[in-house]
Amino acid sequence: MAGLFAGNLLVRQGWTVDIYERVEGKLSTRGAGIAGHPELSALLAASGADDQGLASVTVSGRVAFGPAGERLASYDYQQYLTPWASVYELLHDAFPAKRYHSGIGLRDIQQGDRQAVALLTDGSQVEADLIIGADGFRSRVREIVAPATEPRYGGYVAFRGLTFERDLSLRFRREVFDTFAFLFPGVGQFIGHPMLGQDKSNDWGERRYGYLWYRPVAAGAPLDDLLTDAAGTTHDFSIPPPLIRGEHVAAIKRHAAGTLPEPFAEAVQSAYLHMLQPIYDVTSQQIGFGRVALIGDAAFVARPHVGIGVLKAAQDAEALVHCLGLNDDVATAVSAFDRQRVPVGRATVRFAAHLGSFIERGLPFPWGNGEAEMSAEYIIRSSARPLDKADEALATEEQFNWA
Repeated sequence: MAGLFAGNLLVRQGWTVDIYERVEGKLSTRGAGIAGHPELSALLAASGADDQGLASVTVSGRVAFGPAGERLASYDYQQYLTPWASVYELLHDAFPAKRYHSGIGLRDIQQGDRQAVALLTDGSQVEADLIIGADGFRSRVREIVAPATEPRYGGYVAFRGLTFERDLSLRFRREVFDTFAFLFPGVGQFIGHPMLGQDKSNDWGERRYGYLWYRPVAAGAPLDDLLTDAAGTTHDFSIPPPLIRGEHVAAIKRHAAGTLPEPFAEAVQSAYLHMLQPIYDVTSQQIGFGRVALIGDAAFVARPHVGIGVLKAAQDAEALVHCLGLNDDVATAVSAFDRQRVPVGRATVRFAAHLGSFIERGLPFPWGNGEAEMSAEYIIRSSARPLDKADEALATEEQFNWA
């Protein structure tokens, strides 16, 4: 996504841009949901991918629930929720098709005074004024230019799932379905919200419900067990949903029945698809390296609590393009970009870790423990506009009890 933002913005500034995607074909089946922000809409429009008319579900606010299902706090904040694939397709369709090369990855990078060279997996090489590493969490570009920057496990995982609205009880649909729900059950944190149906339908009964349940899991053997499939292969960092062992799916359903209040347990027990996402931080010390720049998840990965991964990627791309427009020398522009975005990225990662600190520490709630003191209202408000909190953190790091 970050690469498409950068590519589209640069094309509109007169640059000749080629995008090399290591995965074959379009990525429409990837990603989860995206929460809309006014800033994201503006950057999509600037990229030639206006989100007006984008199929989405609208939620009018956020509600926090306690362990018995009681309402603790609410916050009126309207947002649209849309599949990752819908935004990806807008950006992909806006980019020149002949300049998008799928199924080709990066082997290495060579830099000179006047150009950089990308050595590709198909044996070819490409000379360029600038190489942008927008290749995600497990970035090959970052591995080359900043090998010491590695993901740090946060001490917990997110179990995710999707449930058809028609499979949920009438009580669930009336009391919970249309809210952006934040449940504090005493073990981790549970978040749920409505989603479009499989055919992008927004009709009542045809939609889906997405849940995300953060639960602490120790590094080492416990995490490795979750990432090991039935054939005995332990996967690095994540595991494809079809390969999650049935015993782990059964276990999360049992935990839901024993831990989550009704009707929230329904969302887990009725899910037709289960996913597992170990939570990691990626914090870069530097994202500009001469004629190479890192953006999006290649530069920083903040925990999902802040919900701005796509927005941050778009803002990285915007900042890079802006710096290139102000400086005739590419290396000077990349250096200016680095100075501008590293503090923002680091603050965003820290704030996301702050919101999840009670889970990482194994605390039942984010309040009443003297360590990670946050009210339910603080969490639902702060995670709605996390970019504001990151901006504040740039001025005063001590403002938050950083994890």
